[in-house]
Amino acid sequence: MQEINKEYIDHICELLESKQASSILKLLEEFHPADIAKIIEDLNTKEANGLFTLLDDETASDVLVELDEDIQQKLLQDIPATEIYEKFLEPMESDDAADIINELPEDVKEKVVNILSESKEEEAQDVIELLDYPEDTAGGLMAKERIQVNINENVSKCIARIQEAKEELDDIYAVYVVDEEEKLKGIIPLQNLVLYSPKTKIIDFFESEIISVDTYTQAEEVARIMKRYDLVVLPVVDSDGILVGRITIDDVVDFITEEAEEDYQLASGISEDVDPTDKIWVLSRARLPWLLLGLVGGVAASKVIGQHEASIKIYPEMAFFIPIITAMAGNAGIQSSAIVVQALAGNTLGESSFFAKIFKEFTVSFINGMICSVILLAYGIFFTDMLQTALTISISLLAVIILASTLGLAIPLLLQRIKIDPALATGPFITTTNDLIGLAVYFYIGHMMYNIPF
Repeated sequence: MQEINKEYIDHICELLESKQASSILKLLEEFHPADIAKIIEDLNTKEANGLFTLLDDETASDVLVELDEDIQQKLLQDIPATEIYEKFLEPMESDDAADIINELPEDVKEKVVNILSESKEEEAQDVIELLDYPEDTAGGLMAKERIQVNINENVSKCIARIQEAKEELDDIYAVYVVDEEEKLKGIIPLQNLVLYSPKTKIIDFFESEIISVDTYTQAEEVARIMKRYDLVVLPVVDSDGILVGRITIDDVVDFITEEAEEDYQLASGISEDVDPTDKIWVLSRARLPWLLLGLVGGVAASKVIGQHEASIKIYPEMAFFIPIITAMAGNAGIQSSAIVVQALAGNTLGESSFFAKIFKEFTVSFINGMICSVILLAYGIFFTDMLQTALTISISLLAVIILASTLGLAIPLLLQRIKIDPALATGPFITTTNDLIGLAVYFYIGHMMYNIPF
């Protein structure tokens, strides 16, 4: 397969410029839809639209699923709602169609939903049903397409269902067994079907022990279940136990990737889900709030230092170590919060109490703080003549590391408790907070060590 590099993209652009449609389509024949999507994402808007319009409906539909949401919107923004449905959404699996509809501009989304509502096709009604579920639930992740058989049917009927569904489903992992009310009763792995004769009743060999989730199970919990039990597909039932859909591993991987990107951006001080291809104003708007917070924190830090100006004039050497205090406070807090946020995301924090976790973090930070403080004290003794200052800095450093680490643990747990994304605690918020607290602790200890009145 041809490697997608800059030279290849440039060649595609040249062919688009010279309107050599047949040559472009011949080049793209060997590519998977995901690779074509990658090519489109590397083109400018005009070139991307030109390439996308050359694709046949089935390929265009497959490529659309693989594209980032902002690229999807740009490609679909000038296409009539009827054409969006008939050319792109109708061939898709229900969950992919619902995802794309949710990303459309509100006016276009409303028109597409109206078209779906008026359609008598079962597939269209499936998509409408999926749109009612929140995107971060099992219902929002699931596809309606699945293979199910009645518990009283036989192997022959089961195989016939698989043959009927081969055009509808891209991946078939198992057949679900339901009763007369379509309540989920069990599962038949595909490999088991070859072990029994066509007339064998399903009830005689299906596996009744099966893991399933409710439509309103949180997506994070769905991901944890599939990871814990090494599942590639997970059935979804409603509140009455009726089978309504299935979640495949690719949908969960997409969700995990999006969540990781969102948490990384939040931890980096970016308040919106943005992409390098977004407009300058969008990127600026996403970054500005936390930069302003950092600015406010910096002003507050200067105020803290200003309040101790007289002390610094008497002992100017104290100013030399301010960067060490702020840096170590920020680093200790970030380390602690990053570990607990990761544990919260993976649900691996353990069952110990809040105070037990605090005590454990206190112990770890005490050990690390002691080592760093002793090193700093040794430096002051052997390489400077500022023994009292070195002692002050060492004590301050120990206190700051303990306090910053403890806060780094406590703040994510508290944010989790009040339903705020704990990833917030690994960004500028915790850094700014610890800088201010570290400075306050440093000067407070300095006042005591030098007998300076407050």
